[in-house]
Amino acid sequence: MELDIQHFIELAQTVIESDDWEEGRLKNSSILLGECYYRMAKIHYDQAALDKAEKLFVKALVRLEEKNDIFQCFKIYGFLIRIYSEMQNSESAEVYITKSEELLDRMHREQPQVSSDFYYNVGILKNYRGLFAEARENFLLSYKKAQEGNDPGVQAKALYSLSLNFFNIREFEMVRFYLDKLAQVLQIIKKDYLYGSMYLLYGNLFAELGDYQKSLTNYAKAMQVLQRKNCWNLYGYVLLSIGILYKKMGEFSKALMHYELASNVCDEKRFRRLASLIRAEIADVNDSNVDLYLDRQNRMVYEKTLGPVDFKHRFVLLEILFLLARNPGQYFNKEDLSKSIWHDEYNPLIHDKLIYTSVSRLRKLIEPKNTDVKRRYILREKDGYMFNPHVKARFHRESAGADIPKIGNVEITSPV
Repeated sequence: MELDIQHFIELAQTVIESDDWEEGRLKNSSILLGECYYRMAKIHYDQAALDKAEKLFVKALVRLEEKNDIFQCFKIYGFLIRIYSEMQNSESAEVYITKSEELLDRMHREQPQVSSDFYYNVGILKNYRGLFAEARENFLLSYKKAQEGNDPGVQAKALYSLSLNFFNIREFEMVRFYLDKLAQVLQIIKKDYLYGSMYLLYGNLFAELGDYQKSLTNYAKAMQVLQRKNCWNLYGYVLLSIGILYKKMGEFSKALMHYELASNVCDEKRFRRLASLIRAEIADVNDSNVDLYLDRQNRMVYEKTLGPVDFKHRFVLLEILFLLARNPGQYFNKEDLSKSIWHDEYNPLIHDKLIYTSVSRLRKLIEPKNTDVKRRYILREKDGYMFNPHVKARFHRESAGADIPKIGNVEITSPV
């Protein structure tokens, strides 16, 4: 029997508010009731009410029969795993990861003819266990099988998962390749949640590639889609990503503003992982008195009056700056610099001019212009150099957020 979503919602609300069904009124409609709980749970999930969604998904499992609704049950397991991952509840997440493995294993024994959905779900399970290469193989099989069966819904999910898989191993050309394919498929089917996730991943991709304007454009598109769908569980992640982008651009006040916005829309009790990521980012940049911000991971330096300075092709200069800045007030003579930077024994015929030229180029890049102070950061001392101990330098925390566990390698942004 075909029922539209509104009918399901109305029926579910009636059932939830009444105990009559226990006495027989809907006693023979267990599967229908499970579907009602499932639909209601998805609405709460989209609206970021993860605790309410969790309870309704569990109720749906009680009413649905695994034998007849195996993929539906697997989807519910997937939602619960994402919820528990976001709540940092590793024990409950592991329970449903194990249940998912058992369910797919049984299905494979009972139904040897595998479908695109089966391969996709195997890929999801491999992701949970950190077996990314095996996950990628199954997503590819799922995509090909879905193409053969003309199933654009599974094609879209497989393409997004492939994009995210390649993003995690930083193969950005492949990320762009599969995202572009996903954009083509989403012109055929309406999947707003996937649209939002796609634009978010596009934004993250362009941020890594240094195309900040395209990154901002895609984050804006993600926000528009999520607002239209009233899907708030990704909203905080988009705001966090915009903040991280502004940090890359050296615009720390804008970064902090977006971190604060993300924090305001994030219920810390429900979105514990997101809240932890936001706190880590705020701690990384929350100091308006910083003169020099050094980001070794992205090979960028931000001077408070000059803005961002690109060191991507200035490896030696960046090494000199980091050596001095990490040891403010410590004098480094030519012998020290020769050993630390060039890993050579000092030879005046080779190193005198090399050191002088390198430091001179470094100063031209980072020393503020049109000030009364000729040398603000790198000071000459005797026969060497030191970093001014009176200026305030901050180093980008390369591990910011890295110590926050991601249970089961789950991204709440990824489709179930």
